[in-house]
Amino acid sequence: MPASECVPFAKEGGLADVVGALPKYLAAMGHDVRVVIPRYYRVDRERFGLTPLPGVLVVPMGICGNMYCGVYEGRIPESGVPVYFLEHEEFYGRAGLYEKDNESFLDNDNRFIFLARAALELCRMLDFRPDVIHVHDWHTAAVPVYLNTIYRDDPYVGGAASLLTVHNMQHQGQFYEGAMDVLGVGWDQFTYLGLEKDNEVNLLKGGIYNATLLNTVSEGYAREMQTDAFGWGLEGVVRERATDLHGILNGVDYTEWNPETDPLIPATYGIDDLSGKGLCKRELQREMGLPVRDDVPVFGLVSRLVKQKGIDVLAEAIPRILELDLQVVMLGAGEPWAHFYFGDVMAAHPDRFALRVGYDNRLAHRIEAGADFFLMPSAFEPCGLNQMYSLRYGTLPVVRAVGGLDDSVENFDERTGAGTGFKFHDLTAGALFDTVGWAVHTWYNRKDALQRLIRQAMAQRFTWEDAARRYELLYRLAVARRKGKDLPGAAFGGR
Repeated sequence: MPASECVPFAKEGGLADVVGALPKYLAAMGHDVRVVIPRYYRVDRERFGLTPLPGVLVVPMGICGNMYCGVYEGRIPESGVPVYFLEHEEFYGRAGLYEKDNESFLDNDNRFIFLARAALELCRMLDFRPDVIHVHDWHTAAVPVYLNTIYRDDPYVGGAASLLTVHNMQHQGQFYEGAMDVLGVGWDQFTYLGLEKDNEVNLLKGGIYNATLLNTVSEGYAREMQTDAFGWGLEGVVRERATDLHGILNGVDYTEWNPETDPLIPATYGIDDLSGKGLCKRELQREMGLPVRDDVPVFGLVSRLVKQKGIDVLAEAIPRILELDLQVVMLGAGEPWAHFYFGDVMAAHPDRFALRVGYDNRLAHRIEAGADFFLMPSAFEPCGLNQMYSLRYGTLPVVRAVGGLDDSVENFDERTGAGTGFKFHDLTAGALFDTVGWAVHTWYNRKDALQRLIRQAMAQRFTWEDAARRYELLYRLAVARRKGKDLPGAAFGGR
């Protein structure tokens, strides 16, 4: 499983959570799983107990010739799953994973072509012959291209099937056409039905066309990424592979996100005794400098402050929202304008709005436990995890009905009382305000219905055991397809 991120070693987004969790559950099912990631500077060799493997890994890099790296071995915590770290200072000896000061590194094409090629060459060093190579997003999407071209007859990986998981269609790995000379797969692959898009190399497109099977992190996003609104220019490519595309919702690590045992919250509580949640609310209000009031609903938000998360829509709606009798607690960092804008909002409404810029895992847990509602007005959300955490903590999600948010949250039915949260469809400030108003009205006027929603929410479970079983089925299908036993879709993935 080559990837650009893996918790707890290096994380920018949900991709790292998947790569850090899924292998543990696959290993528990009896599978031999190996993870390969770069050894970024933030990965401390001593802290994680990394040990060097003997020898040097030779990585062919096309026109750049052979390049070299050391390999360190570690383990995903609380598991025996090995993680191999590629030590190459020129590419990975820097603070950021992908960018610095919101500017992508200019050599990201070479950095991640190197990762893809090194992961394949590593199999020879380890004497490891994988049945499936599971790659993630554009960073390792070159692997399926390699498997179908210059590694087709390789004794270690030539027979391996490939699964490409798309976590976010917006980021595609687009680079100038000269990257073809570094890939070294031949310019015949630089076509409309291969790596070429808009006269550039598009690594994600190449991966979509070449992977044995495809999946993404919710069934809803699997449908959405085939549309103009969510496909980011590759929707037609995805539609061509629609019969090979599957949606598998990410799981939650309930050993960390569980209000009954969470050591980071002021008081624990469960579905049968919610009294501790009231104490968590009061402590959250106190910590964030808000008036301590039991008689007002608190809305929490923990997010990157970027357009994908609907922060621009929230900015437009927040003046009207704060006219309601409620409080809002926000934790996150992102686009500089958002820091200043919401900072001004806090200065103008210190009794109703509190902002903490940055990320604080302890505070994230306390917001999940102490808030009554959780805001996620995302423009798109392939899976999302905070809405799942919120359900477990009895903090009712207020979400836009997209991707994994739509799949995991059931809208409140006023007539029957069914549901686990509140959903809206249009990405507008008006729709967001109306839905927040609906939640506030329910909080003040329908206490019995609210308590039922909370208990229904807390009963939901999204486990990695379930997700791992579904991935295992995909792996078996991919292996059969690679061996020519499953002919549908063979024009692409069966090669």
